[in-house]
Amino acid sequence: MAPPAQSQRSPSPSQPSGKSEVSDLKLQLRQLAGSRAPGVDDSKRELFKKVISYMTIGIDVSSLFGEMVMCSATSDIVLKKMCYLYVGNYAKVNPDLALLTINFLQRDCRDEDPMIRGLALRSLCSLRVANLVEYLVGPLGSGLKDSNSYVRMVAVMGVLKLYHISASTCIDADFPSILKHLMLHDSDTQVVANCLSALQEIWSAEASTSEEASREREALISKPVIYYLLNRIKEFSEWAQCLVLELVTKYVPSDSSEIFDIMNLLEDRLQHANGAVVLATIRVFLQLTLSMTDVHQQVYEHIKAPLLTLVSSGSPEQSYAVLSHLHLLVMRAPYVFSSDYKHFYCQYNEPSYVKRLKLEMLTAVANESNTYEIVTELCEYAANVDIPIARESIRAVGKIALQQYDVNAIVDRLLQFLEMEKDYVTAEALVLVKDLLRKYPQWSHDCIAVVGNISSKNVQEPKAKAALIWMLGEYSQDMQDAPYVLESLVENWDEEHSAEVRLHLLTAVMKCFFKRPPETQSALGAALAAGIADFHQDVHDRALFYYRILRYNVSVAERVVNPPKQAVSVFADTQSSEIKDRIFDEFNSLSVLYQKPSYMFTDKEHRVPLEFADELGNLSIGEAANNVVPTQMVEENDKDLLLTTSEKEETKGSRNNGSAYTVPYDGSSTSVFASQAQIESAVSNPTLAGHSPQASFAIDDLLGLGIPATPAVPSPPQLKLNTKAALDPSTFQQKWRQLPVALSQEISVNPQGVAALTAPQALLRHMQSHSIHCIASGGQSPNFKFFFFAQKFEESSNYLVECVINTSSAKAQVKIKADDQNTSQDFSTLFESALSKFGTS
Repeated sequence: MAPPAQSQRSPSPSQPSGKSEVSDLKLQLRQLAGSRAPGVDDSKRELFKKVISYMTIGIDVSSLFGEMVMCSATSDIVLKKMCYLYVGNYAKVNPDLALLTINFLQRDCRDEDPMIRGLALRSLCSLRVANLVEYLVGPLGSGLKDSNSYVRMVAVMGVLKLYHISASTCIDADFPSILKHLMLHDSDTQVVANCLSALQEIWSAEASTSEEASREREALISKPVIYYLLNRIKEFSEWAQCLVLELVTKYVPSDSSEIFDIMNLLEDRLQHANGAVVLATIRVFLQLTLSMTDVHQQVYEHIKAPLLTLVSSGSPEQSYAVLSHLHLLVMRAPYVFSSDYKHFYCQYNEPSYVKRLKLEMLTAVANESNTYEIVTELCEYAANVDIPIARESIRAVGKIALQQYDVNAIVDRLLQFLEMEKDYVTAEALVLVKDLLRKYPQWSHDCIAVVGNISSKNVQEPKAKAALIWMLGEYSQDMQDAPYVLESLVENWDEEHSAEVRLHLLTAVMKCFFKRPPETQSALGAALAAGIADFHQDVHDRALFYYRILRYNVSVAERVVNPPKQAVSVFADTQSSEIKDRIFDEFNSLSVLYQKPSYMFTDKEHRVPLEFADELGNLSIGEAANNVVPTQMVEENDKDLLLTTSEKEETKGSRNNGSAYTVPYDGSSTSVFASQAQIESAVSNPTLAGHSPQASFAIDDLLGLGIPATPAVPSPPQLKLNTKAALDPSTFQQKWRQLPVALSQEISVNPQGVAALTAPQALLRHMQSHSIHCIASGGQSPNFKFFFFAQKFEESSNYLVECVINTSSAKAQVKIKADDQNTSQDFSTLFESALSKFGTS
């Protein structure tokens, strides 16, 4: 029986069917190269399309270079374009092949068709091969004098390309002078704009080494040039108009009449349909009138309508860009926009980033006349299905109250928020009530009456719980159950993972003790003992400080912890006025959108390169502590590169029941204190704490508490890690995107560790010795970023860590993600323990 016939499948046009495919193409191109038969151009097009498609998917078709050049001898512009694309691609990687293209490109530069002349000249200048610059001078000179504006436009940009290949050749050929003449005399505005762009770049680069170039650069912003460009600005394209307006911002008029002349010339640009032109014009107006206070204020009134029109007429992305600039102006002159507050009301179909910016603007424009309407609108947003926007709206209400506008009505609204059965609303309201009480203590009676009805068990967010605890301590004399609520919180100390909450709890119990001693004595002893035993350095230090100052003098302790309070008049601004002025100077740039000066996201010290470990497919670290994986540089995304430590997530903190500072106490009796000498011994030499001699220490203090002879020796964590864990970068990145943040905390780095970070590889070796491996690292002083991973022993469960260490503050911001969320706290303890030992061993 004959074998079954195999099905014949035609190869995909974008995939070669075998090694002979390129050879077949070469043969077919060679056959068509000299042919003049009818329809030959159509056949060439099909072959050229195949060649370009192969080249696009990465197949090497450089062997067809000669045939492609021979087939380009045609008047078909489509074939010319595809050939130029092919030539430009392979000329960069193979300069020898580029030599083959010079003749036919120079020939095309003399073609009768101006489109072919321009395309050929652009391709010739795009070769960017240093040893071919001598062949560019002639065609560029001819192109700059060409009768067709398209060829001149291409030639101008070709001069700039030539400058970047060989600056000396460009200057020696006197091309900048030719460009200057074209800029001032050419009839085509696009040629003028290209000349301006090229001259700015060339003379700016040459100004540092040439006085003549420096003078020429200054001549660009002289009165004749500026007025010439402004008189023709309506003829320019939108991009060219922005270029001219950017130049005008650098011009310094001689008197006020010049300022008004320029503003009159640009008046109609404020009504332009393109937002970039409008913003560039507004920047000119603002810069010109900075020294004229009255006129500057009138400019704000004048530019208000165009900006509000752009906000409502464009896409969400454009609206956000314009709103960002409008927000900057509102912060400088809020009274100008106070009557237009309704333009900043949120629409239901707007994206959240636009809504968030509008909420900030509503807060900024609030004053005595519009506060009621604005607060009423914001309260409607509190029930929004978008929870982050609901939170922002509640914060906005609080910010308006702190500005002393209609405080009575706002306090009533916030108290109504506390009675809503939504956890996030209650949480945000508690934080705002705390701030209001700091500024308006006279409202304490009304607020405490409502706050006293809130159960601490129903408040889970760290900031909100900290605010509630602060009020329990500050106003414990007015809250009947305050000592007992605080005592229940102390009893659940081990379940509280936020260091911020534990710090507030220590202080609140101290305050309550000075106001209601008998009811708080037991809670204070338990809180101090638990705080001294706390693994978090700040909590431990504060508890130890409170204990020592109580032993020294109770009256002094009261003056330190619970002094007479003064109302807070002004809350600190997050941005200095200098930063805001710097952003204003960079109006109509990314600085406004990022709300930070350009140097903060362009300078090298603010950019953090990331290193990924090489050969991670078979990574196996831990066999020797000195084996540091070699690395190669790669880029991080913008979000990961922002190393801001003030915006860290408020989630669970680090906590450990057994530590070097453990001081046990009996919960059924009065709390137990350690003597100062014994605590200092445990802190200075924790390994010997369990071997201190037996003794009894009678502490003559107000509480009458004692101490057991020997502090408990810390028990090691139960979690064990795999010493030879392996994880490849792609899996790490995939898991990092998918897994939620399990823990986020701030860890103190000891001084020896900070000093050792001058060589970050030392930290990698140290963490490897604790079975925690680095997969990526980067940064330079003072900010270093590390990505670590670890695996549970005899299991495939992974722990991923992002650790950003700031050597100036000696703090580390740590985010932990885990396959097994239940053991993330144990791993956090191990990680913090390992990091705390860096530099000491």
